[in-house]
Amino acid sequence: MITNSLVIIALVLATTLLVPMICRKIRIPSIVGFIIVGILVGPYGLALIGNGDAIQALGKIGMLYIMLQAGIEVDINDFRQQRNRSMLFGLYSFIFPFLLGLATSKILGYNWVTSALMGAMYGSHTLMTYPIASRYGVQKSGAVNIAVGGSMLTISLALLVLAVIKSNFIYTYSLTTWGLVGRIILTLTLITIVFPWLAQRFFKRWSDPNSGFLIVMTMMVVSALLADWCGLEGILGAFVCGVAMNRLVPNLSPVMQRINFVGNNIFVPLFLIGVGMLIDVSLLWSGWSTIIIAVVMIATKFFGKWIAAWIAQKSFGLQAVERQLIFGLTHATAAGTLAIVTIGYEIQIFNAEILNAAVLMILVLCTSSSFITEYAAKQLALQEDARLEADKSKNEWLMMSIAENRHYELKELGELSELHEPELSNEIDWNEALNHIHHQRKAAIIYHPAQPLNTISRLLVAVPRYAEKEHDFISCFGLVRRLSSQIGARVVFYTNEDTQKTLQTFCHRKGKFLRAGYREMENWEDVLMIAKQMRPDDMIVMINARTSTPSYNPLFDQVPNMLAKFFSDHSYMIVYPEQEIGASIPDIMTGDSTQASRTWSIISGLKKRIVSSLQTKPTDQKA
Repeated sequence: MITNSLVIIALVLATTLLVPMICRKIRIPSIVGFIIVGILVGPYGLALIGNGDAIQALGKIGMLYIMLQAGIEVDINDFRQQRNRSMLFGLYSFIFPFLLGLATSKILGYNWVTSALMGAMYGSHTLMTYPIASRYGVQKSGAVNIAVGGSMLTISLALLVLAVIKSNFIYTYSLTTWGLVGRIILTLTLITIVFPWLAQRFFKRWSDPNSGFLIVMTMMVVSALLADWCGLEGILGAFVCGVAMNRLVPNLSPVMQRINFVGNNIFVPLFLIGVGMLIDVSLLWSGWSTIIIAVVMIATKFFGKWIAAWIAQKSFGLQAVERQLIFGLTHATAAGTLAIVTIGYEIQIFNAEILNAAVLMILVLCTSSSFITEYAAKQLALQEDARLEADKSKNEWLMMSIAENRHYELKELGELSELHEPELSNEIDWNEALNHIHHQRKAAIIYHPAQPLNTISRLLVAVPRYAEKEHDFISCFGLVRRLSSQIGARVVFYTNEDTQKTLQTFCHRKGKFLRAGYREMENWEDVLMIAKQMRPDDMIVMINARTSTPSYNPLFDQVPNMLAKFFSDHSYMIVYPEQEIGASIPDIMTGDSTQASRTWSIISGLKKRIVSSLQTKPTDQKA
C-alpha cells in the first residue's frame, strides 16, 4: 500500500485527468469509470491506496457538493410553477419503493424494523447523475426540476424514518422529541434566512469571485454540520443551502464557474473513487447469500423508481424521454443509502450481508443511472435545440455604460442574460449614448450597476403603452426572463391593462414560465411612482423605444434626468428593442394598425392645430 502522500496526490490527480478521457473514448459515463478506479486502487483491489481520513473527508465534500449544485441550479421560477408536481412526485418516488421494499424484505425473512429501514433506503436517492443533465444543458427543464424538487422530499422522508428508528421514540412525544424539533427549526432558520442575508452583505462588499467561492463552500459545510447536529444527514443541509443560495449564485456567474470547476474536477471524482473503494469484489464468489440479497435490492429499487417515474409521466402529461430522464436521475443511490446502511449496521439492525449487498447495489444502479440519464439528457437536448424559441437571444445587441467604464459589469450582464457576444461600448455622456442608439437598428441596453447583480432581489420593469407592438419586444421580455432566472430576482411589471394581458401570456408559456407581479401604470407620466415603492436591493428596468415607433413617448427624452434625480442609488437598465429605422413596423401581436401613445397623440394634435392656425393667418389679413 502506498503511504507517500505526494504519490497518492499524483495518482489521484492523474486519475481525475485520464478517466474522463478514457471514458469518452470507450463511450461510458465517467461516473462509472471513477467507481471502477476506486475498486482497483482500493483495499479490496490492488490495495494501492487506503481508505484514510483524508480520502473520506474529501469524498464527503464531493457528496455535499452534488447536493449543493442541485440546489443552486434549480430554476426557481420553474420550481415554483412545478412545486406541486415536485412534491407529488417526491411522494411517488418514496412510497412505491418503500412499500415494495417492505414486501421483498419480509420475503427475505427480515423483521419489520429491518424491513422498514430497508424500505427507507430504497425510497431515497442521490442526484449523482445530475452533472450529466447539467452538462447537456437540460438542467432547467421541467423534468429535471420535478426530479430535483422531489429529491428533497424523498431524502427528508428516508432520513426521518432513520431518525425515528435510531432514536426509538415511535409514536411518543417526549422532551427529546420537542428538543429535536427545536433544533430543526433553528437550523432551517439559519440556512434559509441568516446565511443568504450574510452572503448578500458579503457580495455587496466584496465582489471578488474567489472570495465568493469560499463563502459559498463554507456555508455548505456549516449547513451540513447543522443538519448532522439535528440528527439528520449533511446531504440534506447541503441541498437546502443550495436552494437558499440559488438567487445569489447565478448559474453563469464567475462564482458558479469556480464551484463547478473545483467540484467536478476534484470533489466529485474523489467521492466516486471513495464509493468504489468500499466495494469488496471477493464477495461475488464467496457465497450466494450476498449476491441473492444484492439482486433483490437492485430489482426492488430499480422497479420501485421506474413505477414512480411512469406514474409521474401519466399524471403530469410528460414525454417518454422526460420520464426516462426522471428515472435516470432518481434511481441512482449513494449518499442516502450509505448513510442509512452504515448507521443501520452500527446499531445492529443490518448485518454484514446487507451492508455488502448495498454497496454492490450502489455500483450497479450508479452505472445504469449514468447510461439512462446520458441517453435521455442527450435526446432532450436535441429536442430543445430543434425547437425554435421566439425570444432566443440574438447576436445583435449593443450594451453600453455612461461616463464610467463598466466593461466587466457589462460582460457579466451579457453572460447572465445569455446574450451571445454583444457589442460593448462606453459613452462619455447621455447625448452621445442616445445618438449612438438612435442611429442604428440593434437592440440596445444602457446599464448602470449600483450593486452586484446577484444581490438584486427584484426587477421593477416599466413597460410603456403599446410596447407589445414593437418589432422585437419579445426579445426584450426574454432578456428580463433570463436575467430573472439566473439571479433569482422576482419581476414586477408596471404597465397598462392591455400590455399587462400580453405580458401575462408571455409569462405562462410552457417551458418559459416567469413568476411576476403587476402594478397599474396607465401612462409613462406615472413612472415616478416606482421610486416611491423601491427597496434598497431593487433594480429598475425601463423598456424605451426610438422615435417613429409604436410605443415612443416624448417623455423618454427626460429619462436621463429622471434617473439622476430619483434612481441614482439603484442599479438600472434601459432597454431599446431592435428596430429598422424609417421602416413601417407591422403589429405582430394583433394584426391591427399600430397606434401612437396617448401623450404623443395629444402633442401631435396640438402641433397640427398650431401649424394650421399659422397657415391661415395670412389669408385672414388679406381679407
